[in-house]
Amino acid sequence: MRIATFNINGINTRLANLLEWLEAARPDVACLQELKATDTQFPAAAIEASGYHAVWKGEPRWNGVAILARDAEPVVTRRSLPGEPADGQSRYLEAAVDGVLIASLYLPNGNPQPGPKFDYKLAWMERLNAHAADLLASGAPVVLAGDYNVVPTEADIYNSRSWKKNALLQPESRAAFSRLVAQGWTDALRERYPADPPPWTFWQYFREAWERDAGMRIDHLLLSPAAAKRLTDAGVDREVRGRERASDHAPTWIELD
Repeated sequence: MRIATFNINGINTRLANLLEWLEAARPDVACLQELKATDTQFPAAAIEASGYHAVWKGEPRWNGVAILARDAEPVVTRRSLPGEPADGQSRYLEAAVDGVLIASLYLPNGNPQPGPKFDYKLAWMERLNAHAADLLASGAPVVLAGDYNVVPTEADIYNSRSWKKNALLQPESRAAFSRLVAQGWTDALRERYPADPPPWTFWQYFREAWERDAGMRIDHLLLSPAAAKRLTDAGVDREVRGRERASDHAPTWIELD
């Protein structure tokens, strides 16, 4: 079972790229983030024609998450992160697919920091940690897949010199991510690639980052113990980032037996 996460950075803008990748990679499940589309703007017909059933939660202009399943129907278990009923941002979607509980999450960026956006990021991470603990306690195979907007360590970025003030690298962001993993989750990409540096998953559009391979790792798949014991492989479809009109992220994936 191949499960992927892909921040598509505008699903309608990059629909051709998405469909090309789906056809080539054939993931069983694809978790998408940053749809930048309302529910009615989601390209459901094109996705279905490519062989995937989809569930999604859109939002005008920003955010938005989806879960696609090939030859299977995702069964939605949660359409928002618990803990703050007034939070209307579309950043969390959870569904069961073939016996695995899968979340597609788009963690807040948090810039500029300090400020309300960074405060929201940290509060969202605390809510995620609380919900993740409940999921872990269930004993079920769970995959938390998405764009976490956190660079976990200095080894997870090409060079942090120009990023010192960025919310993705702040000690508070890293500490919250570390506490999450410490609950008992397995960071799948690091499990597969323990040596430094790990594969990058994101290259910004500026300063020829892609051409210089000035990347970082912010897209993560965290596995519960029941899922981790089934892990056979993990990787990044790096070449997708180099295509015309590409997202600034590359698809990141795992395989479970």
